[in-house]
Amino acid sequence: MSTDVKGKTAILFGASGFVGSYLLEGLLNDPDYAQVTIVVRKNLNISHAKLKMLIGDYHALPTLKDEIVADEVFIALGTTKKSTPDQKIYYQVDHDYPVLAARIAKERGAKSVFLVSAVGPDAGSGIFYIRTKGETERDVIAQDLLHTHIFRPSMIMGDRKESRTLEKALIKIFSIINPLFVGPMQKYRGIEGKNIAKAMLAAAKKPAGKVNIYEWKEMNDLL
Repeated sequence: MSTDVKGKTAILFGASGFVGSYLLEGLLNDPDYAQVTIVVRKNLNISHAKLKMLIGDYHALPTLKDEIVADEVFIALGTTKKSTPDQKIYYQVDHDYPVLAARIAKERGAKSVFLVSAVGPDAGSGIFYIRTKGETERDVIAQDLLHTHIFRPSMIMGDRKESRTLEKALIKIFSIINPLFVGPMQKYRGIEGKNIAKAMLAAAKKPAGKVNIYEWKEMNDLL
């Protein structure tokens, strides 16, 4: 672990994404963290005293290994079918990259991993998206960090920079029907992207077990 900084160190994958951008803001503003490293494909043009930016992608991770050093690793990687129609590339972004990130971070001393997944993952599913999320969770857990935190949002609410017409329509629908999801169905309630990030940062401050799963209720309990 870094010995020249006082406070926790974190590394974030997916800092340019919707939840990841909120995570980055939260980590940089949190006095508990002395250094925040991000791995991004292109310069985000952000300057902060605590920020260390590494330029690279999935293929570049092994070459960045010596700089992927942190107490905690936050993974908010993901893509969409529209932007990544090729299932092989989609799987690489949604599965291979998070698993490799967790593996390298652990090898370099990370004790805790925080992963954004999705509601209803199932490694045995015949549905590609659900199966991918299930396999990602399974394989990140298998990296055997001291603490693994998995966050399973349903519809991720909030205003995105990019225009997603269908998603905007679904968010409007969820804002109306959210109260109808009660009991075991609560996990399907939509949640704001900024609140997912807040829940992840709150979880990092609490004692935790080996594997911790957060669905809608558990995330809201942390807010």
